Amino acid sequence: MLPLSLLHTAAGHPMLVELKSGETFNGHLVNCDNWMNLTLREVIQTSPEGDKFWRLPECYIRGNTIKYLNVPEEIVDMVKEEEGRQRQLAARNRGRGGQNNNRGRGNNRNQNRTGGRGGSNVAK
Repeated sequence: MLPLSLLHTAAGHPMLVELKSGETFNGHLVNCDNWMNLTLREVIQTSPEGDKFWRLPECYIRGNTIKYLNVPEEIVDMVKEEEGRQRQLAARNRGRGGQNNNRGRGNNRNQNRTGGRGGSNVAK
């Protein structure tokens, strides 16, 4: 299971983010990009000592400062189910067609033989 697919699935759900500094952010995930930068809404921020709390309407967390993410178990289950469905579809589609119909480079045996790039139209 890839972390980014898990985070994209978790959009709109609550999560806990702990930073390397020790601060924690508890809120609903709004957005995540490829560098794990997060946007959270309805956030409660806790100081590293755990003695101070702040309520924030929205916050942006840079991905390289994240130490720990706590995602609800239901989100993990959703991602596992989706990956299972994708594997089944891939297995079904893999068996169709039999041959690859000589697609791709170097499989032009049945075409007129021109001798490669810029070759003449004379058959060999």
